Amino acid sequence: MSKRYKLGTALLLLAPLALAQILVSAARAGAAREEGRLLTATEVLEEVQGMPDQRIPDALLAHAYGIAVIPDVTNLAFIFGGRHGNGVMSVRRDLNAPWSNPVCVALTGGSWGLQAGVQSADIILVFTTQRGVEGVSGGKFTLGADASVAAGPVGRQGSVSTDPTFNAEIYSYARTRGLFGGIALEGSVLAIDRSANASLYHQQGITATDIISGRSSPPPEAGQRFLARLASSAHGAVRAAPAAAAPAAATAPPPAQSAPPPSAADAPRTYPLEEPK
Repeated sequence: MSKRYKLGTALLLLAPLALAQILVSAARAGAAREEGRLLTATEVLEEVQGMPDQRIPDALLAHAYGIAVIPDVTNLAFIFGGRHGNGVMSVRRDLNAPWSNPVCVALTGGSWGLQAGVQSADIILVFTTQRGVEGVSGGKFTLGADASVAAGPVGRQGSVSTDPTFNAEIYSYARTRGLFGGIALEGSVLAIDRSANASLYHQQGITATDIISGRSSPPPEAGQRFLARLASSAHGAVRAAPAAAAPAAATAPPPAQSAPPPSAADAPRTYPLEEPK
């Protein structure tokens, strides 16, 4: 009995250590997975904007309040169909503000009709109004119901270039088998991926508001690369915004004009992307 007792005691003492190691390994694996998501999203932006005749119009990107990139969205269909994918999203308070740290999101949706097969697509959503971004209020929203959505135009001089007001709050794109163009995504749901955000920023319970307002730890190098690619894609004053975020306040414009970018990022104490309590 004594040997069994000692063995049982040893197992009880080792169990917490083993559990801790498992949790640490799981956290590292989760962080690596989300960093991979950021790297893939960056590649999608680079490749799409490298298509002269099929890229997202510059005018549309210049008027974007938010951009979501969801790589490898899987579409599975047999009469009834569904789609699911995980990606990242960045937003800004106004067209001259820097892009926020990336927030992990998930896209899901369904369809019905005569259909069959499996297909993978890279999805990009461009938000043209603050209201469209605010549609994520409550942690998720439905495209076409909470915010109008339309298949986006393509090309350097897309049709939106002559319409600064735009006709839809969100323009949607998909790339499949090398082809890129607008896609109808009505009924799809875009939601905050809380567990992915916790893994990426190494902070349990972190909210989208914490990330967007700069109250979280900085994103990893993969996140910085995504923001740099996003800034270079959205031309004009937007391009300089992330670069202005790094220097100290001494390099900022005169105080009477605006606060330095870091302070601007901290300004919104609450933000539409907050999850429900």
